[in-house]
Amino acid sequence: MKTPKSAATSVALALLLMIGVTSVSAAKTFVYVSNAQDGNIDAYVMEASTGALTPVGKVEAAKLVMPMAVSPSKKQLYAVIRSQPARVLTYAIDPATGALTQKASAPLPDSMPYVSTDHTGRYLFTASYGGDKLAVSPIGENGLVEAEAIQVIATGRNAHAILPDRSNKFVYATTLGANQVLQFTFDSKTGKLTPNEPPAVSPEAGHGPRHMALSPDNKNLYVLNELSGHVTRYAVDAGKGTLTLAESISSVPAEAGLVWGVPQAPAGTAPAAAAPKDDKPKIWAADIQMTPNGKFLYSTERTTSKIALFTVSAETGKLAYVANFATETQPRGIKIDPTGQYLVASGEKSDRLSVYKIDQSTGKLGEPNRYPVGNGANWVEIVDIP
Repeated sequence: MKTPKSAATSVALALLLMIGVTSVSAAKTFVYVSNAQDGNIDAYVMEASTGALTPVGKVEAAKLVMPMAVSPSKKQLYAVIRSQPARVLTYAIDPATGALTQKASAPLPDSMPYVSTDHTGRYLFTASYGGDKLAVSPIGENGLVEAEAIQVIATGRNAHAILPDRSNKFVYATTLGANQVLQFTFDSKTGKLTPNEPPAVSPEAGHGPRHMALSPDNKNLYVLNELSGHVTRYAVDAGKGTLTLAESISSVPAEAGLVWGVPQAPAGTAPAAAAPKDDKPKIWAADIQMTPNGKFLYSTERTTSKIALFTVSAETGKLAYVANFATETQPRGIKIDPTGQYLVASGEKSDRLSVYKIDQSTGKLGEPNRYPVGNGANWVEIVDIP
């Protein structure tokens, strides 16, 4: 027979277990995909044990809805509209269902193919490929972007991405046409970006820096070059935030038969007129993502519709190319879930998403499960709600 004290202890333990079970069962992972041609965003719930996606529904945005970012609080999704008038929409994320509700719209100074936030969630960064500029927009205490940009910075040709480092003291931006990675100091109190010294670093001519990924320890910045398909690793000076080129590794095997590419016309515009005809298939790299533990790096190439896998040295950050995997046609966006178990890939010319299970020992991608998605599937965001 239990004493009152032991009975009370048992009840308390039972309550704690119930709370724990409730917390685990209440945890949700949501996947969002922008459909540029349909002008909407697909939402899904991801099953943690299998990676399976269950559609939540679609929310309207506008034609050429493309880059997206989740707020650090995980309460908002920011989606950039690249058709005119260029703007950013703020959606509230329902923590129970993953459904999106538009709460605000704010003007942007140009068509922006990339968006991110600083780590305080007070500032939104965007980059303009066609307009050769970067912008900083304020985010209100309510998580909404409602005002125009407070800083606009002219860049070299084809600014493509902008990303803060993990300390929130430095910001990096790529300019594909100018073949540079710009480096800034960042004041999180005012939102101001100031060119670092030196203000930029460059790979060899013709690479075309596009998207970036930071290592979890903030010691290395990996830049995917659109025109060469190389991933360039830059060592990060922790005190100054400056970059030093460390290595450049191709993601495209020679047997693919591709030659280096040329800069593309901005989305929503007519191609540049009358370049000399060249029928050789060209490298057209797109996105780069790293697993949360920093062990594996993935990049996409749109001409061959492949995802490349690299392993990453835990000691140095050095890359080793492993293999390429077939994926959706013209893969623009990939994303890895916060647990590092699954990779989700979209294809601009596919009506399906692929969800791959990541082998935790080798990084290799398993056979994908595929799910319906809208037209012009573009950007993928994944958020876990505790």
